[in-house]
Amino acid sequence: MAKPQKRYVCQSCGSVSSRWQGQCVDCQEWNTLVEEAAAVVTPFQAKHNLQGGGRSIQLVGLDAEVTLPDRISTGIAELDRALGGGFVEGSATLIGGDPGIGKSTLLLQAAARMASAGLSVAYVSGEEAADQVRLRARRLGLGSAPVQLASATSTRDILTTLSTGRPPALLVIDSIQTMHSDLIEGAPGTVSQVRASSQELIRFAKERGTALVLVGHVTKDGSIAGPRVLEHMVDTVLSFEGERSHQYRILRAIKNRFGGTDEIGVFSMVAEGLTEVANPSALFLTHREEGITGATVFPALEGTRPVLVEIQALVVRLASGATPRRSVVGWDAGRLAMVLAVLEARCGLSFSAAEVYLNVAGGYKVQDPAADLAVAAALVSALSERPVPADAVAFGEIALSGEVRAVAHGPLRFKEAAKLGFERALVPSAMTSDGGDLRLSGFRTLVQFVDYMLGRG
Repeated sequence: MAKPQKRYVCQSCGSVSSRWQGQCVDCQEWNTLVEEAAAVVTPFQAKHNLQGGGRSIQLVGLDAEVTLPDRISTGIAELDRALGGGFVEGSATLIGGDPGIGKSTLLLQAAARMASAGLSVAYVSGEEAADQVRLRARRLGLGSAPVQLASATSTRDILTTLSTGRPPALLVIDSIQTMHSDLIEGAPGTVSQVRASSQELIRFAKERGTALVLVGHVTKDGSIAGPRVLEHMVDTVLSFEGERSHQYRILRAIKNRFGGTDEIGVFSMVAEGLTEVANPSALFLTHREEGITGATVFPALEGTRPVLVEIQALVVRLASGATPRRSVVGWDAGRLAMVLAVLEARCGLSFSAAEVYLNVAGGYKVQDPAADLAVAAALVSALSERPVPADAVAFGEIALSGEVRAVAHGPLRFKEAAKLGFERALVPSAMTSDGGDLRLSGFRTLVQFVDYMLGRG
C-alpha cells in the first residue's frame, strides 16, 4: 500500500508546499503553513487512462430554452438590490466584512422578515449561543419572529438535523470558519476544514433547494479569510463595507451568477439595527455653502445606481526645503499622483511645494475612473482659492496627454444630479449631446478645463 505523503497548506492563501518553511512563498505571510495529509495515489491510478469507464453526459446547445430562476425576497429592498432581486433557491451566498460591521445583524433582520412572511428559516451560529442570538433579536425588536435557532459547529450534526423533514427555505451559517467536518483532520478555520465544510453545505443546498448564506471572516487587508476556492464555490459573494466611526454601511456585490456585479445596498446603523437608505446621495453630500473652495460634487456609479459624493481637497503651501505630504482618504493614491502630474506637466500648475490632502466625504470609497475631472476641479479650486460653482457636478477621465475622455452611463449621472437640485455639469466635450435638465459645459482638454476654473476662458 502506498505511504501517505505529507503536505503543508498555507492558512492565508491556500498555497501547498512539500515541506515546512517559516514564510509562504506566495502570500509572504509568516508561520501560516500547517501540515495536512495528502490523498494517496497508487501507481495504477496515476497511469490509468481516464478515457472510458465513466458515464455519458448530455450536451445541449446554447439556443436551448432557459427559465429564469425564482427569487425569494428578503423583505429588505437594499439587500434584494445587491443580490439582484433576492435569494435564488439552491444558491450559495458568501458575505464577508470586518468584525462588528453588522453582518449578523443584517442576516438576522432578513431571516426574521422572511420567517414572518411564512418561509422556513434556520439560523445556525457557531460563534454565539442560541440565547445570545435571541437576546440580540429582542434588542432589534425581532423576538417574535419564528426563526429556528441553533448553536452548533459540526457540519454532520447540522446536515443530519436539517435532512429530517422539510428543508428550510433559507439557511444561515454564522460563520463558516467555525464549522468542523469529521471527514477531514484539522482544527476549525483551517483551509481544509473551511473547504470541506463549505462543500458539504453547498451540496445540501443544491440538492434540497435551500438558499444558503455563509458568513466569512476577513483578513487584515479586507479580503475574505480562508481558501480562495471558497469564493469560486459559491454563487454570490457580498462584501459588507464601512467604518465604525461612520453610521453608513455598504453591501457590495463582488460576484453574482444570477445578477450584475458592483451593485450596492446602502444601510445606516442605528440603535434599532440596520435601516435602509433610500437616497444614498443625500447621505454622502455635506451641507454646501457658497464660497467654499476645494469641494466638488461627483456623480459616482455603483453598478446601475448613481451616487453623488463630495470630493474635498486642501492645498497647503510650505516653506522652502520642506518635504510635502500627499494624503488620500477614499480614493486611489496612485491616481491622485497621476492627476497632479498631468496638472503640472500639461497645465503649468505647481503642486511640488505644497501639501495635498484629498478626502471623499462620509467615508465613501470611490473606484470610478470618472472621478478624475472632479478631483482636478477640487485641486484647482483649492490651489487658486476659487470655488467650484455650487450648482455644478463634474466627471470625466483624464489621460496622460491631458485629454478629457468620455465615460459610461452619462444619462444616469445627469438624472441623479438633476434630481438633487443641481443645474449644470462639467463634462468631457464628447458627452454634451444629452444632458437632460442640466446645462452642460464640455471640455476637450484639461487645459481648457483649468482655464474655465481660473476664469480665463
